[in-house]
Amino acid sequence: MVVLSKYGYVVLTGVASMVMIGHLALKVGQARKKYNVPYPQMYSDDTETGNIFNCIQRAHQNTLEIYPAFLFCLAIGGLHYPCLTSGFGVVWIISREVYAHGYSTGDPKKRIRGAFGNVALLGMMLTTLNLGRQMLGWTGPQTWSFVRQPCSTQ
Repeated sequence: MVVLSKYGYVVLTGVASMVMIGHLALKVGQARKKYNVPYPQMYSDDTETGNIFNCIQRAHQNTLEIYPAFLFCLAIGGLHYPCLTSGFGVVWIISREVYAHGYSTGDPKKRIRGAFGNVALLGMMLTTLNLGRQMLGWTGPQTWSFVRQPCSTQ
């Protein structure tokens, strides 16, 4: 397998995702100071402000819980579909910021605004699945061949 020059998009998307993770971590750190939640305490039990801190913390924690799957699909799916996978990755990154912003209001229902990222993650999973299928020689309908053509030029 040859790594396409367009894989650079995958690399840059990975870097962008690290910036997003850092941004969410920074928000948790700021909230720790603002709401007086010392380390190593994970959540606040303060009846007045604890909910807001807990929502900020959960937005970051939830993102970290799915991050390994995101990185796996980005790295592997991007080998064969670098532009498509990177596009899905950028949409997922934006969705996590929208998710965290809504969640950090203290109203957990507002996190749903970032749910569109689930569709992007599903797309990344499908690019990864399709690469595995092709590597094993499990041919069938040549799905997404129209997508790979523009990205495969070096």
